[in-house]
Amino acid sequence: MARFVAQVPMRWTDQDVYRHLNNARAVTLLEEARVVMVFDAAEAAGVTGFRDGLRVAMQIDELRAASFRIIYDMHDGPGEADAVAVSAWTRMAAYDLAAGHPRRLTAAEREYLGRWGAP
Repeated sequence: MARFVAQVPMRWTDQDVYRHLNNARAVTLLEEARVVMVFDAAEAAGVTGFRDGLRVAMQIDELRAASFRIIYDMHDGPGEADAVAVSAWTRMAAYDLAAGHPRRLTAAEREYLGRWGAP
């Protein structure tokens, strides 16, 4: 029997400092793999109707030497005119896993993040 295979990227919060997978995060990773099969691959195969989708607009502000903030607006639908259902923000910091401490953002990282900054 054929099996669908999805490559799901690991995030910082999926593992502890010893690179052990967090049990609670395993369920989220399974969910993400399921989304790839049921939504993304199905749509690519011409099968539609599984989801309407949400629109998440993100903007970078407070771009600092080693950190930045992402502001999110999640819209209740795929269009710009759809109402904002959730607003949130996260503060992110660059981290050197090998050295075990925060690090400064590189010039390339700052340039990329700056593309999405406040006007």
